[in-house]
Amino acid sequence: MKKLTTTLLFMAATSITIGQNHVAVRQGTFDSSWESLSQWECPEWFKDAKFGIWAHWGPQCQAEDGDWYARHIYFEGHAQNKFHVGHFGQPAEFGLKELCNAWKAEAWNPDELVRLYKSVGARYFMALANHHDNFDLWDSPYQEWNSVNIGPKKDIIKGWKTACQKVGLPLGVSIHASHAWTWLEPSQEYDGNLTKAEGKGKWWEGMDPQELYAQRHAHSADWKKVRGIHPQWDWGKGASLPSEQYKLKFQNRVLQLINDYNPDMIYFDDTAMPFYGCDDNIGQNILQHYYNHSAAQHKSKQQVIVTGKQLTAQQKDYMMWDVERGVPDRPQQEYWQTCTCIGQWHYDQNVYQQNRYKSGATVIRMLIDVVSKNGNLLLSVPVKANGTIDDKEQAILADIKAWMDINGESIYGTRTWQTFGEGPLAESANPMNAQGFNEGQTYSSRDVRYVQKKGIVYATIMDWPESGAFLMKALSTKSGKIKKVELLGGHKVAFTQDANGLTIMIPADKPNTIAPVFRITFKK
Repeated sequence: MKKLTTTLLFMAATSITIGQNHVAVRQGTFDSSWESLSQWECPEWFKDAKFGIWAHWGPQCQAEDGDWYARHIYFEGHAQNKFHVGHFGQPAEFGLKELCNAWKAEAWNPDELVRLYKSVGARYFMALANHHDNFDLWDSPYQEWNSVNIGPKKDIIKGWKTACQKVGLPLGVSIHASHAWTWLEPSQEYDGNLTKAEGKGKWWEGMDPQELYAQRHAHSADWKKVRGIHPQWDWGKGASLPSEQYKLKFQNRVLQLINDYNPDMIYFDDTAMPFYGCDDNIGQNILQHYYNHSAAQHKSKQQVIVTGKQLTAQQKDYMMWDVERGVPDRPQQEYWQTCTCIGQWHYDQNVYQQNRYKSGATVIRMLIDVVSKNGNLLLSVPVKANGTIDDKEQAILADIKAWMDINGESIYGTRTWQTFGEGPLAESANPMNAQGFNEGQTYSSRDVRYVQKKGIVYATIMDWPESGAFLMKALSTKSGKIKKVELLGGHKVAFTQDANGLTIMIPADKPNTIAPVFRITFKK
C-alpha cells in the first residue's frame, strides 16, 4: 500500500469539504464550471486510432460465469446463484470478498496480450480499473480491497501500462465503481453488512468489509428485484443515495489513479459522469483535474478523453459519448465511441461452449460502419480467470488481423466523407435503446460505407457481391471525376462513371473473405 499524502484543499466550486488525506483537485486552464470544461477537444490520436481492444477483466472472472456475477450470486434462485452455490458454496460464507481473494491471475502475461492486440490492429488499449464490485485493480491507497493486497497480489493496471508503453499504445482505464452502493445491496442479506471486528481469526482479519461492500445504509426501492437497479442508474426512482464520504472516497481513488498512472483515456460506466443525478460536483472535479493534469504534460494542450453514456448535446462539448453495444443510424457531428464485446463482458464458459462469440467478420463490418459515422470501436475480448484468452478468441482475432493487414489504410486516420453510405441499412432507421443496444444488423452485399483521407475515398462493400458490375450511386460525376479505382490487396479495377454513379467491375479473386475495399483516386 502507498502511504497517504496529506493535502489541504479549499475549493469554492464544490459543496464537499475536503480536508486532510485527500487528493487535491488540480488547478490550471480548466476550472470546474461547465463553460470552462467545454474547452475540451478530442485529441488527434483518438481521431486517427479508430479501433481499440478492452480487457474487461477482474475478480468476477474467477467464476467464468458471465456478467454481473457478484450481484447475481446474492439472488436466491438466479442461475448465477445456483452456479455459485454448486461451485463455491453459499454466498454468506463465500461471497464477493472470497471471490476476490480466490482470483490469482496466475497465467497473466500483459506483454504477450498487448503485443497480440496491437498486431491485430488495435491502436489503443483499455483495461478495467474497477467494476461495480468496488475492487480496485491497482495499488490504491484509498481502497484497501485491491489487487495488490488481495487475490493476485499484483498491480494489474501497472502491468497493463508497462506493456502498452513497450509497444506504443495509449492506455485507457474503465471505472465502474460509483454504483457499488446500490449494485451490492442484495449482499446485505448475506455478508454485505459484516464489520471489521467480525474478521477476527478469519483470513480477512484487519480489513474492513464495508470498504468493499459499502452496505450499511438504507435500501433502495425494489432492491430485492434483479433488475430493480436499472431504472435507478442515474440515482432516481427510489435509489438509495450515496453518502458524502462514499462519493469523496470514489473521487480520491480516481484522482490518485490519474496522478500515478497517467491514463490516456477514462471510461465511466455512468449516465454522463459518476453520481450524475444526485451530485454534479464529483464529475466536475474529476474532469477539471484530469484535463489540467494532461495539459500540464502537453504544453497546455490536454490530450485525454473521458467517456460517458446517454450524453446530452451540452455534455458532448466537455466529454465523449460512448454507445454500449450499438451504433447510431446516422453520422455524428462530434467524435464518439461504441463499446461492444465478442461475448459477455466478463468471461463466460457458456458462451465458449455454445459458440456464441461474434465472428471476426461481424466485428469488421461493425467497425467499418462505426468509422463511416465518425466513431471508434472499442472491442472487449473476455479474459479467463487465469489471465489468458481461449482458442476461439484467438481465432477471431486472427480473422480480424487478416482483414486489417490488407485494409487498415481504409480505417486509420480516415474522416467522414460527404455521405456515410448507401444501401438498405443506410436508408432505414435503427433507433437505440437507452445506452445503445441496437447492434446485430445484418450487413449485405448491397450496403456500402464511405470514408476519406487526404483526398482519397475508400468505398467498402459490406459483403462480397457476385463478380461483375456494381453501382455506387454516391460516386457520380457530381462527386468529382475519378482517375482510378483499386481493390486493396488486389489491383486496379475497371470502371465507368456517369451522372448515375460509379460502376466498378467486381473481380473474381478475393484478397479477403469479409468485405472488399476500393481506393478511389480523383483527378486533380
